[in-house]
Amino acid sequence: MADQSIPEARTPEATRGAPGGSGPLDSENTTPRQGVSRRRLLGTAGATGLVLGAAGGAAGYAAAPSAATPLTSLGDEEVMFHGKHQPGITTPMQACGHLVAFDLAAGAGRREAAALLRRWSETARRLMAGEPAGSRDTDVARDAGPSSLTATFGFGHSFFGRTGLDEHRPVALDPLPDFSSDHLDKNRSNGDLWVQIGADDALVAFHALRAIQQDAGSAARVRWQMNGFNRSPGATAHPMTARNLMGQVDGTRNPKPADADFDQRIFVPEKNDKNEQAWMANGSYAVVRRIRMLLDDWEKLSVKAQEDVIGRRKSDGAPLSGGSETTEMDLEKTDQAGNLIVPVNAHARITRPDQNGGAAMIRRPFSYHDGFDADGVPDAGLLFICWQADPLRGFVPVQRKLDRGDALSRFIRHEASGLFAVPGGAAEGEYVGQRLLEG
Repeated sequence: MADQSIPEARTPEATRGAPGGSGPLDSENTTPRQGVSRRRLLGTAGATGLVLGAAGGAAGYAAAPSAATPLTSLGDEEVMFHGKHQPGITTPMQACGHLVAFDLAAGAGRREAAALLRRWSETARRLMAGEPAGSRDTDVARDAGPSSLTATFGFGHSFFGRTGLDEHRPVALDPLPDFSSDHLDKNRSNGDLWVQIGADDALVAFHALRAIQQDAGSAARVRWQMNGFNRSPGATAHPMTARNLMGQVDGTRNPKPADADFDQRIFVPEKNDKNEQAWMANGSYAVVRRIRMLLDDWEKLSVKAQEDVIGRRKSDGAPLSGGSETTEMDLEKTDQAGNLIVPVNAHARITRPDQNGGAAMIRRPFSYHDGFDADGVPDAGLLFICWQADPLRGFVPVQRKLDRGDALSRFIRHEASGLFAVPGGAAEGEYVGQRLLEG
């Protein structure tokens, strides 16, 4: 849970339902879709659109609905499927999410994988446009608009051996190192294929999950699946950085698209060195970690003790050294006794990019809660998802440093892990991964 997080605020570049929206960040497609969609059938359901204003909180680059925005208008937001990058990376955090990994079936290879990605891409395109999934549509989302639905597809390390594409496996997809904090369940880790689904409506998200699973048919089977959630857009009086299940404002220092080096840090360049694969141009690497929060232990701490663990005020996310949430943390500031105000092992201190050789990544997580065990202990925490151009320069150095002395380590447990190569977006008429599977 590094001190970086994608904000829950909405951005006009990420949706087409809001006034002035023209598609996702970096999308080259601004042409309205042809045909009748569920969104158009809603008539005036979302006619008021969204009231957009300057975003507060962590990143400051997004706009968000005001508190008075009718929730029904959220269904009108549409994220474009086709574009330079896949959706679901720079798209603002959604209220509901599903993560699902698949393994190819015995005997399935490159041809079956290509057919599957073609089906998945078409289904994602239709559903993200607010259209039925196809002839087998379950009608679960019949009455809803697109609701900011996104579907993002990636390949795991094992995918390349199963499809005879070992020579095309990127070096950056080498397995993550072991960390001392790991208590990993191998059955809920990795996988040949990975899909991230997000939406601002739970039924829309489930509808997409079910369609993707049905499309897998006999070509692939579900390896693991996890469900997550975030605060719903418009639930607060003004745009705010999301809170996690520990009650902390979770993230302040995410890279912003306006940063000069944003693409360099997050996306694989179109012209890359000999260690990278051309088919990954404009793609990114997703690290996925299921992090259980030991909430019973955490909630025994006083607010002051919790703030010392994190290095930020619980009330507003401001650094303990003073100011507001966006104020630069003063790591050298001391109290009258000469003690550091931000403790040396505070989570926010350890995860700062300037404390990790400039390592940076977009964190775009979901919270989760999967009930209680026999002793009433909650199985709850964070579905951590981070995006970077190279995990060896993004996630790995930060996690190694956390491993060596993060005060938060006592209160969390890493229970599952995965690393996936997420290719660039599909152009009109193409499917995700086509350059790999047909190159």
